[in-house]
Amino acid sequence: MPNWLNEFLYVLALSKKTQWALIFGAVFYFGILLLGQHMLSNFELQGSVKGIQDVIAHKIAKKYDKAALVALFSFLVLAYKCYQKDKKRFW
Repeated sequence: MPNWLNEFLYVLALSKKTQWALIFGAVFYFGILLLGQHMLSNFELQGSVKGIQDVIAHKIAKKYDKAALVALFSFLVLAYKCYQKDKKRFW
């Protein structure tokens, strides 16, 4: 096994902050996606605007996707920062 991989796994195993940031990133990402899917499953327009229902639902779904990606990216940045701090502390 390469030395850098051993170092990465060692620091990841000992760094609780990094582990929690990765867990929260995954939970928030999938949570926001599931929330958006649930909210849009009952989305229905009435009357003359019924024709644009799919377009509006698609645009709102894109907003949920962007919010989920922002949450995931921010937690990944936090995990990287915590990893760097712990790497300096352990090595």
